[in-house]
Amino acid sequence: MTTDPDWGQTSDSDWGDWLPRAVEEASPDTVAIWYLGCNGFVLKASDDTTVLVDPYVGIGKPPRTIRMIPVPFDPEDVAEADAIFGTHEHVDHVHGPSQGPILANTGAEYYTTDSGHDVIADEDWTGNWDVSDDQLNEIAEGDTVEVGEFTVHVEPANDPDAEHPVSLVFEHEAGTFFHGGDARPGEFEQVGADYDIDVGALAFGAIGNIPDKETGEPVRTQWYNNENMIVEAANHLRLDTLVPTHWDMWKGMTTEPTVLHNHAASFEYPGTLEIVEIGDRFDL
Repeated sequence: MTTDPDWGQTSDSDWGDWLPRAVEEASPDTVAIWYLGCNGFVLKASDDTTVLVDPYVGIGKPPRTIRMIPVPFDPEDVAEADAIFGTHEHVDHVHGPSQGPILANTGAEYYTTDSGHDVIADEDWTGNWDVSDDQLNEIAEGDTVEVGEFTVHVEPANDPDAEHPVSLVFEHEAGTFFHGGDARPGEFEQVGADYDIDVGALAFGAIGNIPDKETGEPVRTQWYNNENMIVEAANHLRLDTLVPTHWDMWKGMTTEPTVLHNHAASFEYPGTLEIVEIGDRFDL
């Protein structure tokens, strides 16, 4: 176990290596998508292009942040990846112990914003893992990245807790997947107008009392969309299908995603609410 206080603790996989092997062995006709818990995903296209978004296997920094779900894989067990994207600089999105070994094993390209690169420098990814500077790419709003069959568009995101967040649009001939990071409504209306999004992942969670970083005293804290905000964001994005994320992760922030059926019922979007649990696969 790693216990460096700057990185947050990590632990061995609770599930062995079945999830990385399942991804490797899959041969999707379109795009297969696995939910990694927290806000992490793996996307695998019909040409075997494999992309990860915000993969995180840390357990947080107890007692302030406490992981409530299994650690689904060891980064060292990931043998196939073409790219990893980090939506913003928070530890559960850009995290050396979770992502450095994958980059070292696979030679994948890494993409995140300038604030994410500050984390990379602080954690010394090139010194602590066999990662080269050539693998590390900075992205910003308006950029487009081609990865195999995927065209990835970098779009704005309103996350008041992050220094420089972005959202990501993954276009494939089979459909379009949107990842909002931890963002809330405020930057999504133009994204919804510009793209025909089949599936969108948005962070959802309770408002909880979380220990303050300095004093340790409980403080009323909101990190993610509440019920009304996530439906508002889904309507701005005009989502055919909404996949709520992050609701499973942190003690004090977990919630019940099926309540969103009631909140979304009278709105045009999302057309469908898809509840996925850690380790689940769905296809575009």
